[in-house]
Amino acid sequence: MNDNAEQQPPLVVSPAYPEAQLARAFTTALTHEDADTRRRADARGQRWRQVLAGMATGRLSIGTRTPVNGLPSWATPEVVRGGFATGTASAGGPLQVYEIEAARSLGVTAERPALFRHCLTEPGLTWLWTRLDTGDYEISVPEEAALLTVAWLVRHGETGAALDLVAELEPFADQLRFLPRPTIGPAPDATAAVHRHTVSDAVGTLKRRRPNPAVESQREALAIWQPFGDELLIHWLRTARDGRVLEHAPDADWLAHGAALLDRYRLLAAEHTRCTKHRNPKENLGILCGALEDAVAGRELEARQLGLLRHAVASMVRRRGIPGSAAHTALRRRQSEQAALPSHHALAQLVSRRLALLPQETGVSDAEPLLAPVTEEEGRESGLPAGSAVPAAIRHVVESALSAPLGTLVERGVVPSAEVLAELVPQLVAATTAQAYGEETLRALMTANYRAFRNRRSLLLLNLEHQVRVDELPWVRAVSGQRSAETGAPDDEGALGVLRQLGELAVQAFPGTILPNPLVREFGVLGRQGDLGTPFVEELAADIFMGTFSPKFLEAARTAGELLGGTLYERYYGIDYAAIRDLAVIESGTDASRSRGAHTSPGFARLCAERAGTASRSRSVAANGTVIEQAQILTTHNLATLVHRVGIAPRPGWADLARRCFVTVCRLTARVHHNPRPLSTIKDAAYAWRQMVFHLSLCPPEEQRRVIAGLEEETVRHPAHVATRLTPALNGLTLIAEGGAFGDDGTADDGRARRFVGWSTGGHWM
Repeated sequence: MNDNAEQQPPLVVSPAYPEAQLARAFTTALTHEDADTRRRADARGQRWRQVLAGMATGRLSIGTRTPVNGLPSWATPEVVRGGFATGTASAGGPLQVYEIEAARSLGVTAERPALFRHCLTEPGLTWLWTRLDTGDYEISVPEEAALLTVAWLVRHGETGAALDLVAELEPFADQLRFLPRPTIGPAPDATAAVHRHTVSDAVGTLKRRRPNPAVESQREALAIWQPFGDELLIHWLRTARDGRVLEHAPDADWLAHGAALLDRYRLLAAEHTRCTKHRNPKENLGILCGALEDAVAGRELEARQLGLLRHAVASMVRRRGIPGSAAHTALRRRQSEQAALPSHHALAQLVSRRLALLPQETGVSDAEPLLAPVTEEEGRESGLPAGSAVPAAIRHVVESALSAPLGTLVERGVVPSAEVLAELVPQLVAATTAQAYGEETLRALMTANYRAFRNRRSLLLLNLEHQVRVDELPWVRAVSGQRSAETGAPDDEGALGVLRQLGELAVQAFPGTILPNPLVREFGVLGRQGDLGTPFVEELAADIFMGTFSPKFLEAARTAGELLGGTLYERYYGIDYAAIRDLAVIESGTDASRSRGAHTSPGFARLCAERAGTASRSRSVAANGTVIEQAQILTTHNLATLVHRVGIAPRPGWADLARRCFVTVCRLTARVHHNPRPLSTIKDAAYAWRQMVFHLSLCPPEEQRRVIAGLEEETVRHPAHVATRLTPALNGLTLIAEGGAFGDDGTADDGRARRFVGWSTGGHWM
């Protein structure tokens, strides 16, 4: 945060977090009612024990790019929550089934070193070349692309590069699997369509679906116990005179029929066990059964029991009518139809059988045939009523595997958030970045490698270290010379074109959400490939923030100043973008940004700390958060880069986006009420507010005024406390729009107008 902060020692990761996670997993494994949940929790606990043991023995160096001693940075580590490496390599462990089968078919010992050596022989290379030519392989972890890359290099005369790559891989041939997974058919083209889940994922979800106990209990009640209760009621009414049962003694036929009813009751109770009301002697059905037991046994009913019986019969007749009457018959018909409806569980199993006929490791190109009503043939085979519709819950599972252009998935709600969007973008970016490789089989290999690499979980890193990048993998470096800036599509379809489309999609679909880090990383890849010249910046974690920023934050802030100088955004947040431009010029010409070997921007860190008003040595999470938020404000957290450098122009227009941001602000503010831990919600609301101010700043002045004037109308659509909480922020926005200014503390008019920021070291005014 200031010059002195740079002299502080590097952060060291405490075992407190892993210990807490282990305790939580242990408790769940011990106490949870669901067996599958207990098993998963036990497995989690085992991984956290690995983390703690590795930290204690020094085998793990948590916080570095090489967390597992003995493994290079490019090896994919197993990572658990929080970015902690367990010490296990994702490409390690026991031999996979496909490795054992490959060893058998290739005639070698089922050991990784033997497989590795065989792939360097002529038969082994031929096997790999066949995979390359047909595309019949899958890369689940990047290491599985290594031997295919060796084979490609050999076939194309790059023998020296192939030998260098083999030399780098060979020391780990006994630990890591470098063999690709054989498949039938190449992977689909992600430039045309992407999918969130595979068909196999959808099948698994549907097969795991269990009957709903409450629904099945209701079905049993409607189909079994209510009709049986009607029979009992009719039987007792045969003894009635003037509406009172047992006004005359039952005859022998009545007693014999009663005994038969009781026998059938016992059979039903043994077979149908979901409902329990009939077992309760205080419920109507229990009262009727108990009285019938005594009557059939020849026991005279006591006065209290007789009173309960007469009351039960009277209440049943009063509520539903006499069985056989028009009203009672109509009610039972409706209930019978309801009970006959197929269960969601049964329909889920039917749809899973439909899905099982499709290729399992791709998406669904057309979901509608899979969601059609039950056919006559399916009805005969399954017992389900023909014509039964597939319910929305099952439809949602199938549509989650829909393979379609990304924009289509967003429109159809398959992609409900920016976080889910970030999960899918690597499929598209993989194909786009691979366009730089001129040769077709290498392009397909690098696409598969990139997809697998993007499944690599981020490590917890300290001291401004950055995550391993795809071009640091030895097999990617080995073919880096095959990349050509001239190869591939023109800009509208190349890296910058894809970046523009994705940027517009993210901002347009989720205007009140900051770009999540996985999405920022993909934007960065496309920006570097397209020589954008301006970096994208990630959201930093407040709990491990060291008070310093890399120079790209200052560069992003300078880009924001080029777009926003003199606008509502600059005035609202009290920014001097001219001073930021001058700071960037000064730091670019000095060595002041070198600190402990890390590349930093001390001037930008100092500016953020001053704007946050934090003490020079304050290192609380809240204090860190206020500094990070100021960096996000100054840089607009990538919005300015997307607009000013990439050239996004979302279709709804900036005014519409601003209004939608404010809807998000109101929705989040509504959650503050009675919330015992509201600060994270307030933080998210402030982020959405910042997005709104940014979009407003790109509107013409007259449109800007109209939008601001209409914001109060939106608060009326939400609980009353929302308007109360947001009034100071709305007053502050109006104040700045009309040419006013906040004081140094971010307030005006005795606190009636406030600048809305999310982080605070004290209690938040909201």
